[in-house]
Amino acid sequence: MKITTALAKVQPSYIREILSTANRPEVISFAGGLPELQSFPMTLINEALAKLHNQPALFQYANTEGYPPLLNFCRAHYALDDTQTALICNGSQQGLDLIARAFIDPQDCVALQAPSYLGALQVFDLAQAQIVSINTDNQGPNLAELEQCFASNKVKIFYAVPDFHNPTGACWSLHTRKRVAQLCRQYQVTLLEDVPYRELRFSGENLPLVSSLCPENSIVLRSFSKSIAPGIRLGLVSGPKAWLAALVKVKQGADLHTNVPMQALLFDILTHTDFANHSQNLKRRYRDKYRHMANILSSDFASVADFTPIEGGMFIWLKIRHCDTDALAREALLENVAIVPSSVFFKGKIPNNSAIRLNFTQASTAQIELGLKRLLKVIMKLQHP
Repeated sequence: MKITTALAKVQPSYIREILSTANRPEVISFAGGLPELQSFPMTLINEALAKLHNQPALFQYANTEGYPPLLNFCRAHYALDDTQTALICNGSQQGLDLIARAFIDPQDCVALQAPSYLGALQVFDLAQAQIVSINTDNQGPNLAELEQCFASNKVKIFYAVPDFHNPTGACWSLHTRKRVAQLCRQYQVTLLEDVPYRELRFSGENLPLVSSLCPENSIVLRSFSKSIAPGIRLGLVSGPKAWLAALVKVKQGADLHTNVPMQALLFDILTHTDFANHSQNLKRRYRDKYRHMANILSSDFASVADFTPIEGGMFIWLKIRHCDTDALAREALLENVAIVPSSVFFKGKIPNNSAIRLNFTQASTAQIELGLKRLLKVIMKLQHP
C-alpha cells in the first residue's frame, strides 16, 4: 500500500535512528536527550507501584482528559485560571501532534526557531504546514525577523522552546519574552510554548513563562520525562478551554485516553513529600555534569571550538571552527562516540554546518572525559588530515 504524500516527504528522526547504535555498550553517547538512569526516583516509583494493586478502577476505561486527581493537581500547581484547562497526553510529543492535527491545515504557516527541535519539524511536516524558520541567538529569536515574519505571512502558530532550547540550550531574556508576547497579541499568532526543560534550571533566576504574558494566545506543552522518567510517557497540554476541547476530540479518535495507572503513579510521585528533594538532587547532579563537560570544552577544545554557557537543561551547542560536522558525526561513531550534527535541526537551507549538540546528562563523568578525548582526536584528524 502506498504511503501518503506527506509521510513520503518526512525524513526519519536522525536521533531515533542512531539510538540503536548509540546504546551499544562500547559507545559513549552524547547524542540523545536521555536523562541519567541513576537519577530516576526509583524509591518513589516503587512506593507508587505498590499501591496500584489496591485500585482496580485504575485499570478501567477512563476520561479522555486525564486522571482527575492528577489534573486537579496540575491546575493548581501551574496556576491555571478559570479560562484555561489541561489535558494529559502520552508525552508532550503527543500533545504537539494533537495540536497539529486539530489546528493546522495543509500550507498553514508555522514559524519555528532555527535551529529547531527535530520532533516539532517532523510533526509540522506531517501536517503539511508551511514552515518558516526564524534565526535565534543566545537571547532568543531575532525579534526584527520575527516581526517581519508575522507582518508578511499569515502565521498561525509560533512554536518555541524559550527555556534551555533544544538544541542550543539558550534561555530567552526577559526582554525577548515580553516582546514575543506583545507580537503574538498584535498579530494574533498562537504561541505554542514547549517547556520540557524548564524544571532543570541549575543556576540563574527563574523567568516567567512567555505564555503567562499572553495567556489568551498561548498553549503550553509540559513533560514529565525529564524530571521523573521518559518511560512513563506522560505530558501535559494546557491552554484556553475551547482550544483544549478540540484536542480532546482528536485524542478520542487517536487512543481514547492516556494510561491511567501511570497517571496515578505520576500523581503519587508529584505529591510525595520527598519529591522536592528529588528535584533538587537532580538539578545538582546535572549542574555538576554540565560543569565537568564545560570545563573540559573550555580548556581542551579552546583552539578548535567554542560554546555559550547555559543555566539549565540538557544540552551544549558546540560550534566547531572549520569543520563539516556531518562528517564529524560519522567519523566519531567509528571511534565509539555518538553526537548529533547541526544539520539535523534545520528545515531547508542550512546556514551553518559547524556545530554539534552535546548531551551531558546521560554519560558518567568518566565517560564524559573519555568521550570528549575521542571527539577531540577526530576533530583534529579532520582539520589536519
